[in-house]
Amino acid sequence: MERFLFRLSASPHGERFVLKGGLLLATWYAAPTRATRDIDLLGSVKNDVDRIVAVVRDVCGQEVEPDGLEFDADTVVGERIAEEAEYEGVRVRFRGNLDNAQLSMQIDVGFGDAVVPAPVVIEYPTLLDLPAPRVRAYTRESVIAEKFHTMVRRGLLNSRMRDFFDIWSLSRQFDFDGSILAAAIRETFTRRGEDFVPRPVALTAEFAADAGKVTQWRGFLRKGLLRGAPGELNEVILALAIFLGPVAEALHAGREFKDRWEAPGPWSEE
Repeated sequence: MERFLFRLSASPHGERFVLKGGLLLATWYAAPTRATRDIDLLGSVKNDVDRIVAVVRDVCGQEVEPDGLEFDADTVVGERIAEEAEYEGVRVRFRGNLDNAQLSMQIDVGFGDAVVPAPVVIEYPTLLDLPAPRVRAYTRESVIAEKFHTMVRRGLLNSRMRDFFDIWSLSRQFDFDGSILAAAIRETFTRRGEDFVPRPVALTAEFAADAGKVTQWRGFLRKGLLRGAPGELNEVILALAIFLGPVAEALHAGREFKDRWEAPGPWSEE
């Protein structure tokens, strides 16, 4: 996937997309956490299947220094992402070839979200001694904002345990300026038409004690390479309530939130 990112970064389309999702998260974690099978992007182009298919085909044919990979532009197909999915957008599938091995590729492109603060340019790590992609990427604050929005919107119906793990992990590793995190959450919720609630169900003891959620968390742990992840869901929910709860309360009340988070927390006044 990194070699497709390199082609994207070398193409005229690179400035129109922002990297998000599992590939980006992998660059922040000190150790592998979970397998990533697709590329997630935010697009600033027309939200149209044919348009995205044309872009991907163009990127497949981008001339680069030989790296052993070929992406087959003739196999590119696109579809609208289902309404019940994480976000509205376009999904593109195509094939790549590495010697005699065939690779299945998938790209999900979302639209309409804001990145707060503005996207940053990163040099994506490479496994081989090849030129690294330089791509625009989400900030940690906007990653958290979108995952928190999903938690609030889905409530007890939420089965996306990886979102809980990702926010927990980021809060344990990185410092945050409360005003920037609050701004990212405010912008994401506003754009997605979601009201602020002072105590989301996902941060409550009710959620942590739900038998179905406990089973989902334990199943999630069995699937991934999750070093240091709490074995019990209630530990995660308590940690997230400490991290996100004060921000949610301030946004609901219309107050500024200026506290400082020094990993692994808690919040402290500036």
